[in-house]
Amino acid sequence: MRLIIAEKPSLARAIADALPTAPQRHEGYLVCGETCISWCVGHLLEQAPPDAYDARYQQWRLDHLPIVPRQWKLIPRSKARAQLAVIRKLLKRADTVVHAGDPDREGQLLVQQVIAHLGWRGSISRLLVSDLNRPAVRQALQCIEDNARYQSLFEAAEARSRADWVYGINLSRAWTLTGRQAGYQGVLSVGRVQTPVLGLIVRRDLDIEAFTPRPFYPLWADLKVEHGTLRAWWQPQAPHPLDEQGRLLERAPAEALAAHLPGAEGHLSELQSKRQTQSAPLPYSLSALQVDAARRYKLPAKRVLDICQTLYERHQLITYPRSDCRYLPEGHFAAAKKTLDTACAQDATLRGWYQGADFSRRSRAWNDKQVGAHHALAPTGRTFDASRLTGDEANVFRLIARNVLAQFYSPLVTRDVKAAFSIHGEHFRAQGREILEPGWKPLFTTRDEAPPLPALHEGEAARVVDCAVEDRQTRPPDPFTDASLIKAMMNIARYVDDATVKRTLRDTDGLGTEATRAGIMETLVTRGYIVRQQGALRATRTGRALIQALPDTATRPERTALWEQRLADIAEGRGDADAFLDALVGDVRQLLDQADAARMRQALATTGGAEPSSPSRGKKRGTRRGSGDASSSPRRRAGKSTARRRTSSKKGQT
Repeated sequence: MRLIIAEKPSLARAIADALPTAPQRHEGYLVCGETCISWCVGHLLEQAPPDAYDARYQQWRLDHLPIVPRQWKLIPRSKARAQLAVIRKLLKRADTVVHAGDPDREGQLLVQQVIAHLGWRGSISRLLVSDLNRPAVRQALQCIEDNARYQSLFEAAEARSRADWVYGINLSRAWTLTGRQAGYQGVLSVGRVQTPVLGLIVRRDLDIEAFTPRPFYPLWADLKVEHGTLRAWWQPQAPHPLDEQGRLLERAPAEALAAHLPGAEGHLSELQSKRQTQSAPLPYSLSALQVDAARRYKLPAKRVLDICQTLYERHQLITYPRSDCRYLPEGHFAAAKKTLDTACAQDATLRGWYQGADFSRRSRAWNDKQVGAHHALAPTGRTFDASRLTGDEANVFRLIARNVLAQFYSPLVTRDVKAAFSIHGEHFRAQGREILEPGWKPLFTTRDEAPPLPALHEGEAARVVDCAVEDRQTRPPDPFTDASLIKAMMNIARYVDDATVKRTLRDTDGLGTEATRAGIMETLVTRGYIVRQQGALRATRTGRALIQALPDTATRPERTALWEQRLADIAEGRGDADAFLDALVGDVRQLLDQADAARMRQALATTGGAEPSSPSRGKKRGTRRGSGDASSSPRRRAGKSTARRRTSSKKGQT
């Protein structure tokens, strides 16, 4: 008997439907002839809590730290025992086993851990399914590989899981205990990704509060030229008082010039005209989709992820959603017309876009060299019926379909014009854009573009018909939103000062992963470290105090982003998992040496103390995630149920 173990029931059903024999349903598995298909439901196993290694760890003490297991233990999650029993029974009957976890690092870990934990000693094959559509699953079943090819991917995922445990358990206990000494009675959760993300938000909030607006005084002049009128802006030069962006800081020079401008004659001293060709935006990765959906529809990143999972699993309308890739396999190009025809058939908006597409065009999106374990999000070819979806689900699907359809549109062609005028010996500038060929642009916006400049030629006369000095003020940076925070996590190098590290980080995938970024944001909200205020993400007093009490290196993105790079090296066979963990333990020891109650006390005082409800929320939150050491609270009694103290080891935990 062949046993296929899928990551989720939805994948198991898709595999069964793709096999030639009709499936028979049983409790916890399906049977198709000589093949049985069972499944996990997320992680069936999790890292054991500290007291599973030593009962004295039930009590939180600084002198116990760091806690570093010598032999790692996994335990069944409380709701997973029944499904584990099903898989154990099937393994005893199996001749061959096929690993059908999701095609990513965590998917490799999730199923392989179960197979190893249940004692299977035979060979394992690997089935990679990134699209639940029947033809795609059938094709994947023809390409089953040896699971040994993915051992390094498993080792990277296992190292990540263990490292998260060591980092989160030890730092959360240390700063919770120093917090107690400083008068804060809640659990303070520290994670290798969530804490740097919180640091970004806290520092942005502090920058906003410390910002002092400065007035500046732009001067514009409306100029009559041969073929119309345009607005040009004065370009003041030294010795006028200017800021670093060339803005005038005193009103008097602008007023003095404005008094002489009405009716003044000048000429066009320099003209630049450049034809620009811009290809359509690529199909979406998950993070890119979350950014656009947040901007256009105000959807939180977690909501977008949940919608994508529903579109993928329940409706089978899109391909695998947790992808960091924005390219499509070259082999999908030939079937794209048929796939999109079916997908768009029943929706007026999509049908209009489809009818404008030229399927003989081949964009840069079709590139096997850019496709890894996943490809970009795309329609599967199932018919989209908006009446069967929620409004948000329909909107997200249209975005995904639009970006694929746009690959079959011509480029946007514009002419960008920059004009410099000389009036009374002073320089004025105007710029405009003329759309020559709209190409893909109408699919993305219905907003009116700024009017282009009238036809110009160098040396022509210009006369001032109106002018004014405006009173403006510099503005603080905007607070983070779901969209801008996801973008910051994707492009984390811009928040790093060290030039060497910045160069390194440009080559990584950023802070967090496609699968975890939304969850990180929701974790910070749930734990009371940030709140959403009119679409903005703002740090609470508790969140600020934690960042101010921690060592600076624990709150910045350099450590965790470089950590991800080392995990990527392990996944590709270039790095060693044991060496990675040894180095991490050394880092944790150094951080623990900096746990200081006085610093925590000062942080709490500086931020005004924690919110009144934080202690009770902190204890409750502490029971949920391993990176915040959910194993127990410092005030819990040792006789509490172990089940209430266990860490959660959810997929993508950070």
